[in-house]
Amino acid sequence: MGELDVLRGFALSGILVVNALLMAGPSTVFGGPPGAPVADRVAAWLVTALVTAKFYVLFSFLFGYGFVLQDRSARRAGAAFAPRHLRRAAGLFVLGAAHAVLLYPGDILTTYAVLALVLYGLRGLTVRAALRLATALLVLLAALLLGYGLLTVALTEPVPAGAYAPRAAERVAAYRGDAASVLGTHLRDLPAAFGTGLLYAPAMLAAFLGGLAAAKCRLAERRGRDRAWLRRTALRGLPYGLAGGAVAACCATGPLDGRWFLAGQAATVLTAPALAASYACGLLLLLGRAGDRVPAAARVLAAAGRMSLSHYLTQSLVLVWVFSGYGLGLHDRAGTALVLTGCVLLYAVQLALGARLSAYVRHGPAEYVLRALTLGARPGAVRRNVTAPARTTAPRAAPADPEQRADRAGDGVRRAP
Repeated sequence: MGELDVLRGFALSGILVVNALLMAGPSTVFGGPPGAPVADRVAAWLVTALVTAKFYVLFSFLFGYGFVLQDRSARRAGAAFAPRHLRRAAGLFVLGAAHAVLLYPGDILTTYAVLALVLYGLRGLTVRAALRLATALLVLLAALLLGYGLLTVALTEPVPAGAYAPRAAERVAAYRGDAASVLGTHLRDLPAAFGTGLLYAPAMLAAFLGGLAAAKCRLAERRGRDRAWLRRTALRGLPYGLAGGAVAACCATGPLDGRWFLAGQAATVLTAPALAASYACGLLLLLGRAGDRVPAAARVLAAAGRMSLSHYLTQSLVLVWVFSGYGLGLHDRAGTALVLTGCVLLYAVQLALGARLSAYVRHGPAEYVLRALTLGARPGAVRRNVTAPARTTAPRAAPADPEQRADRAGDGVRRAP
């Protein structure tokens, strides 16, 4: 079924929801201004509790898992992994920088590119050491957020409603302006976006390390279809993750005032991995094999997962066209519930197109470009640096290890006959 691709395709939905609300307007993510419809308030609360920060954790975990698979693929191809990884990180950074300037300053690719270099330096960690470091990073970040948040609550007064209205109105007008106005706003927002990425970089690195540890112990290969283990993991993490999400939602969208926001973020940092794990295990349970038949939903999600970078960039392209002066200029004109409805439609279209394209190509255009940069050659034109065995009339047996089968199918490297 390609469990990792299925999870990537699923993670795209949550990333789309969060980015859409942030790009729709300054208040949309919080349910609109005072007096907004109840449906928008409820929608914003549920998104904060169930979606925000959960899906990027899942995506970051998969990034760390893929890092190990790419290392193994390079070794099997007889190629040095370090140059490949450096070229891949550089490609991600360039794509992310262009994405941040042209489409959405809250880009995550540049942060991934920098942290990928850190991950390379930590690749020799054992499974236990990687998990310990990941836990330490999460606890430290949560403690800093909680401490600063409680100081904010103790030393400041609640901000009156409408205090930021003039600044928000200026930003809204800039996003509704022409292309030059939109680009200027993106450039002005970059320092703040960079600071936010730096603040939450420890949580992303912790998820990378979790994926690194999981890949080293071949978790997906051993447990990806173990229904009893998947069920236990989903049920154990769900209450903890839901409780943390509810705390974060109360701090961000009410009933607590905005001074509690960072305290809610501390709860998110500590509990989002549990909810992300519950989502992942629950999805694999729902889409598990029925005998030898792979469910259609699993095939569609896997196709989207193989083109996740192209889909991510396409989402931003559509959203910036809808909500900025590049196109319709609907910035701060759509309620939270309406934006979520649009997200469902856009995601459905992406899944349908991805499933159709998968019949002709394995990867999307962004993946092709990134693979070409990574390999230093056109994908499909790279051969292993080993002596090819003599051809025999007997068919070659498939590798017994399912992870090896997955890598052979997905690494885009032509094998010597």
